[in-house]
Amino acid sequence: MATLRNLREVPRHLLVCEKSNFGHEKSRHRQLVETHYHNYRVSFLIPECGILSKELKSLVMETGPYYSVKNLPLHEFISQEFINTFVKKGACYALTYNTNIDEDNTVALLPNGKLILSLDKDTYEETGLQGRPSQYSGRKVMKFSAEEPTMMSYFSSYQIQEHQPKIALSVLTDLQCPALQSHVLQGEPEVACSAQELLDWLGAVFSHVSLNNEPNNFISTYCCPQPSAIVAKAYLCTITGFLLPEKIGLLLEQLRHYFDEPKLAPWVSLSVQGFADSPVSWRENEHGFRKGGEHLYNFVIFNNQDYWLQMAVGANDDCPP
Repeated sequence: MATLRNLREVPRHLLVCEKSNFGHEKSRHRQLVETHYHNYRVSFLIPECGILSKELKSLVMETGPYYSVKNLPLHEFISQEFINTFVKKGACYALTYNTNIDEDNTVALLPNGKLILSLDKDTYEETGLQGRPSQYSGRKVMKFSAEEPTMMSYFSSYQIQEHQPKIALSVLTDLQCPALQSHVLQGEPEVACSAQELLDWLGAVFSHVSLNNEPNNFISTYCCPQPSAIVAKAYLCTITGFLLPEKIGLLLEQLRHYFDEPKLAPWVSLSVQGFADSPVSWRENEHGFRKGGEHLYNFVIFNNQDYWLQMAVGANDDCPP
């Protein structure tokens, strides 16, 4: 019975929503993107759009490559040669792959040169290192992202493989979109939907969930929040891989300038999901999986350069910055 009860529990999470303007001197948009290091998936949605601009499409196609290295010894990260070649240049990210953060030993390299070790009790005692207990109950292959083409040659003595992100492009037709107003973050009945309603709706769109709430649909009864409007076309792009914050920052900047010329769309969105089993979320904030492993953020960019920023993590993580 206890197992059934646990299965029925909806995973809790922490969600922070704020609004600002890209032109504001205290805008945090660059800082939040740059310090979310280990990104697994990026999606952007552009209502009233049937084809990507040449600039946006070029950025999408240039989000790779990244590399995987099998059976890489941990001491490689602290060798002077590795530090000189990659760490001092501040452009190297690494993360163990196919490990479970709450059960297995996990390692992450941050671009500031810090090496984060999330170890089980036995391994921790064997290392003789000083650390602190994880707030999570427990604790293979490494993935890298680096700007330098020397990654392949540096690790040539190991099983290293180059990868390109997977890109999915699609045009959604007759899509029912929530009505939004940039100054109404909490929403207003019969006027505009809230930031949280939009985030739920985006999750359904990205997952290709039917939004019709038809009586014979036993998979989903979800429907678009109200008020809403039908858009003839909406462009959806999803990129999956090991994605650098710098590349995501360029996408955000390009989407900012989408409204430099008049457009029918009142807003566009950019959503970023982190690796569920990364030991950190933002900066060096400890992250665990528990029931969901989520750490993500979403920008809603309005045509007046206002934006909403939504950040979510699991309930046991530190609050997003």
